[in-house]
Amino acid sequence: MTDATDNTTENTDAPRVERIERNEAGKLVVHLVGREEPVVDARLARYFPWSLPGAYISVRDADNHELVMLKELDELDNASRAIAEHELADKIFNPKITRVISHKREFGMTTMQALTDRGRVEFQFNGRNDVRILSPTRGIFRDVDGNTLELPDLNELDPQSRKFISRYF
Repeated sequence: MTDATDNTTENTDAPRVERIERNEAGKLVVHLVGREEPVVDARLARYFPWSLPGAYISVRDADNHELVMLKELDELDNASRAIAEHELADKIFNPKITRVISHKREFGMTTMQALTDRGRVEFQFNGRNDVRILSPTRGIFRDVDGNTLELPDLNELDPQSRKFISRYF
């Protein structure tokens, strides 16, 4: 008996990932259940990288056509999951701000130079509209090019950096 409020159905004909590996050239290779030839030079992409990083993963071919959508990385065996997690981690360049070196507001745009865990960066953003508050002390800045920089903890910054950044929280 099915629950009348459950509108979801499992598509048993949908392709499924058998395993993920890397070939000798370092390319991602995806083996699909029922398909003889593996997909070489496959790509992985998150649908919701910030809110659901371990769920809704798109498996794509070299031409960027989606082959499979994994609801969760848990669908994979341990070895495949480790490769997928490593591949996805490399996709996100999300430096963490550790100190503000300088900032200037001009024509409605703020230019900030900051030290991050990945080195020194300079980026521009449009004020509070480009800051996503994740908690009272944590946020993400989106620059004018769509790149993101994370502020892991406002309280960990030096007093000058904290004073500047706190105006956006």
